[in-house]
Parts: sequence; C-alpha cells; structure tokens
Amino acid sequence: MTDRSQVIGVDVGGTFTDVFVVDEAAGTARVAKVPTTRPDQSGGFLDGIGRQVEDLSTVQAVIHGTTAGTNALLERKGARIGVITTEGLRDVLEMRRRDRPRTWGLRGEFEPVVPRELRLEVPERTLADGTIRTEVDLDAVRAAGRQLIEAGAQAVAVLFANSYANPENEAKAVAALREIWPNAHVSASSEILPEIREYERFSTTALNAYLQPEVSGYLDRLDSALRDGGFGSEFLIVQSNGGVMDVDTACRLPVRTALSGPAAGVIAAAHIATEAGFPDIITGDMGGTSFDVSLIAGGQSMLAPETSVDFGMTVRAPMIEITTIGAGGGSIAWVDKGGLLNIGPESAGSTPGPVAYGQGNTRPTVTDANVVLGRIDPENPIGGKLERLDVEAASRAIDEHVGTPLGLSTTEAAEAILTVANSRMAGAIRLVSIERGFDPKRFAFMPFGGGGALHTGAMLADVGLGSAIVPRYPGVTSAMGCVIADMRHDFVQTINATVSSLDREALGRFMQDHADKGSAMLDAAATRFEARELRFELDMAYLGQTHTVPVALEVSVEAGTVIPPTAEQIAEAFEAAYRSAYGRTLPGGVQRVMNLRSAVIGKRPKFDLATLAPQGGSVEAARKGTRQVHFGTAWHETTIYDRLALPVGAEVEGPAILEQADTTVLLDPGLKGRVDAYGNTIITRT
Repeated sequence: MTDRSQVIGVDVGGTFTDVFVVDEAAGTARVAKVPTTRPDQSGGFLDGIGRQVEDLSTVQAVIHGTTAGTNALLERKGARIGVITTEGLRDVLEMRRRDRPRTWGLRGEFEPVVPRELRLEVPERTLADGTIRTEVDLDAVRAAGRQLIEAGAQAVAVLFANSYANPENEAKAVAALREIWPNAHVSASSEILPEIREYERFSTTALNAYLQPEVSGYLDRLDSALRDGGFGSEFLIVQSNGGVMDVDTACRLPVRTALSGPAAGVIAAAHIATEAGFPDIITGDMGGTSFDVSLIAGGQSMLAPETSVDFGMTVRAPMIEITTIGAGGGSIAWVDKGGLLNIGPESAGSTPGPVAYGQGNTRPTVTDANVVLGRIDPENPIGGKLERLDVEAASRAIDEHVGTPLGLSTTEAAEAILTVANSRMAGAIRLVSIERGFDPKRFAFMPFGGGGALHTGAMLADVGLGSAIVPRYPGVTSAMGCVIADMRHDFVQTINATVSSLDREALGRFMQDHADKGSAMLDAAATRFEARELRFELDMAYLGQTHTVPVALEVSVEAGTVIPPTAEQIAEAFEAAYRSAYGRTLPGGVQRVMNLRSAVIGKRPKFDLATLAPQGGSVEAARKGTRQVHFGTAWHETTIYDRLALPVGAEVEGPAILEQADTTVLLDPGLKGRVDAYGNTIITRT
C-alpha cells in the first residue's frame, strides 16, 4: 500500500492559482504559483499540482478553495434555470425587499437570474403554522417541469410558501420532478434553507440551482482528472463558513462555495496569528482582482448569517465576514471626466494582466505603479510565467492615462495610483474595525496574497494599526488555509415561538436531528478527525423586533443524546447576548426564538507551523544587493534580501525589500522587520 503522507491545498484566484503542499512524513512544505486559466480554471489547478507532486498516489487529501461559484454569480454566467413556486409568488425573486441598487437614486435596474417566463406557478398552499390548506397538484408540477425542460432549463428550484414549517408539499413536488428531470439538478427550498422569510429562502435556493451545473461540472472534471492521474483519496472543497465538505455535498450545495477562496485565507490567518501570539488581527488579502478584508478577534473569525454577492443576489448561509473592494494588483487606474483618479473595479486579471506583463493590456494597474517605483523586481516576477516585466511599457501607460491628464510626472503619477489604492484599502479596514467599535491599535495587520505585503507600511500609517505579521508564504496563504480548515456542516430550522411557549422537546428533536445529520456526513467523508464538536445557537429578539441577535447555547450531550436547554437558560443567555450587542435589555419585553442554528465540526489534523521556519542562514548571506526604490517623495537606495534565507531572529530595518517567489515584502523607511520562530516577519515601527 502506498504511503500517503502529502496534503495539498489549492486556491484558484482571479490572476493566480496557488498550491501549498505539506509532506507530513518529511516535515516539509512546498509552494507553487501558476497563472489561472480562463475560462476553464481546471487547467491551472492541475498544472499547479503537477509542478510540486509527481505521484498523486502519495497524496492523502486535496482540498480546494474555489471561485467558480463566486465568478459565476458576479459575471452572471450560471445555468439557465427554472422555478416552480406557489400560486401568487412568481415575482418574489424580482420584488426582493423593494430595495434599490443605489440607495439615494430614484432609478435602478435589476434582472433576477431566472427570467419571468421560466418562473411557473402551481396550486398548493401551506400555512405559516405548517397546516396544509391545499395539497400540491402533482400533475401541474410535472407539466411545469416538462415546460421548463422544453424551454432549455438545466436546473430547477422548487420554492413553496412556508415550506420551512412543513416541507410535505414541497417534498412531494420534488419527488415528482426528479422522475422526469434529465439530471440531478433539482433544488428544494426546504432542503437548502428551512428558514422563515420567503425572499431570502427563495433567493438562496434559486442561486443554488443557478450554480449547480457550472460548479458540479467543474468539480467533476477536476475529480476525474485527479483520479486518472492516480489520486485515490479524499477531494474536499472549502465552504464560505471556513469549513470543508466533500465533493458530493459541494455539487449538491454549490451556493455554500461562494467566497470559498477568501474564507480559506482567513482560516489560515487566524491559525498562523494565534500560534505566533497575535489573537487579534485584521487580514488584507490582495490578489490580482480584489482586496479582501476580515477581522479576527480572540483567534475567532466573524461569521455573518447572510451576504449579498452582488445587488439582489442574497445568499442566506453562514459565511466568514469578508469585505471586498476592487483594489487588487491588476485593478486598472483611470481618470474620470471630472479629473479624479480612480482605481478599479475593473481588473486586467491574469489575461492580459498588467501592462508590464506585455500581453496586450495598455491601461495601467496598481502592479504597474509598483514596478515603475522599483518596488517589484522586473527581472524576477512572481508566478513563473514571465522572464521579465516591461518597465518601459508600464511607464508609458501611466504617463498616457494618468500622468498627462493630471499634469504629473511618471513617478508622481505612479505614487498617486498607490495613494488612491492605499486610501481605498485603508477605508475597507476602517469599515471592519473602527465602524464596528474595534480600536485598530490593538490589532495587528496580516497582509497576504501576491500583493498585500507591498502595502503594509501604508496600512500601518493610514489606519494606525499597532504592528503587522507577514506569514512565511503570504502569496499562497489561502491555499495553506485549505490544508488547515476543519470539516463543517451547518443547519438551520425556524422555531418562531416565544420563550415562554417554547416546546423544549421539539427543540431537542431539531437539535438531535441536526447533530445526527452532521455526524453522518462526517462519517461519510472518510476523513480522519482528531475531535468532533457540536455548536448550537438561536436567533432571538424581543417580540415586535425585526433584527435578531445570535445567542450561543451551552448544551450537553449524554450517550449521543443532545440535552436541550431549559427556557430559563435560554432567557438568561439571550439577555447576556442582547446586553453585549446593545448595552441594555428591555425589561418586561417578550423574548422570541426565531431560528435554531447548528454546526457539526470535524477537527482535522493541523501541521506544525514550525515546519515553515528557516533552518540556519544569516542576514549577510540573504542580502542580494541594492536598488533604487521610490518612497513618498524621494528615491532611496534600498537593500534587497532573499526573505526565505533570513534566519530566525533576524532583524532588518527599512528601507528594505524582502523578496520570495510568491510575493514581495516592502519595509518602508521607519519600519523594522523581525523573523519569528515560525518564519513570519513581524513588522513594527522603529
């Protein structure tokens, strides 16, 4: 039997595909960074693995953070789908919450992912208390299904009123549909999100159907290619909640892969920072297309119950809170009609890429500005695709599109591009920290992605963050997160009862059902877990309130049986959570339980981060020379180091540049970098 000691994490970004390989037997780690292939991302995925692993039979697991679902939503390139719904609810997806694309505008356009002619109604009615007033007309369901098939629908979503309270009508309709539907792409709202509020449930289920053909086809191609190459172990997919799931679950629930890649980066950042003694950090993942920011307090990432991937595309599922702006290395700089310099949201991506790549783009990007200012070595570009970057072409593009319109020299224009980009990034960091009541001084900044570490100094200065920690391999941190992530399955069930009238036995049955389903899914995954964990919380509010607060429950399990909390315990936990959120409670207010949320987590083994630490070496041996680099208003003779050759304990003062294959770390004048025991670079002010 082949010894399977290697674990591979793969993150596919907009510009690069990153690979992180841990060999548990040898105690080593290897990385690769290759261009993302479009439109089929599987090419770059397999190329990246092939550069580091010759024999797939030695691989214990492949874990993938994918943007296939996110890109399909953002670019509206999902499948042609249909909807079968209750009479009178055909337009819920289009009406939404009657919000507008522009809050203060009187105009706005929105097209749901399902055209109106493919949203069909059938007779059925379930009341809010679960009573079935009208049995579903199965002949009408079959007729609607055939009509959708003839119209070219590749997937279908069944969205019945109040199916969260009683799924019987919806389950019958789904069973009838599956008899005639030509593939497995049938989504039921009671299976995807058995939760009150029609629009959120309808939107999440419809988007799940919209993604199924695209995501399942992509994952099936990857799985087949891996098997053909000799891979015979577990292929796992990162979810938006920071956990992983098996391929079958991902194909059935692709909506849970939205923001999969960025979530993996946050998981890695939390683990790395906590091990290094920084439990409070703000992450800044700067890739080729976007800058993703997330806050981690006490070593725990923040989870949001829902998100909007784009206007009108609401996904109600637990996701790591990530704020994304269009300020990546490939984001294009442009001057508007009013003479203002803008960055993004349009990106040059991996093809054609920044002007300096020489692949046909003529508009300057953030990367081009860094190249012109000497911050990126044009002779050693990351990714291994190009031999040299074209500094002259980048300079001409900056002159033409920024310098000349604004009356600036090439250097001034490049600095202006970075100033605007840094300002936008700092604004995103303030949004997740200061505007939510967190003092940035107590947080360290963790930049990662290919470009994040180039902007560390600017973030420390503009936001007032206390320090920064740059991981050993910042360019492939999201891929590392794939290796670190635990397996996690989330469940939700609407309760909609006051605490005083709550049926404790019914609550216990729901909790037990979630625990049993999650445990069965962990068992089916055939993955080794060091431990298992159950988490339960309630969405609660006072009667009459719309917005809820999450209330964590302390629950005991005896011989596999979940013991539900008493009404008194729930009331006390709610008051504590409400006071923490709002600073006070409402004495005499009637407490209401809206939803039960459960998470079943399988703790996967973590590799020793000390594996990444440098062995031996010296500061002098790591010194590569000097070059002119522009900071602020002047050029500085700047020392260049091979970052991976710096020993543990090494200290370097800015101005300096630490180079490695997957990123460049910039130390501005006035900053100092120190290599810790895990190979991270800790950056502080001198």
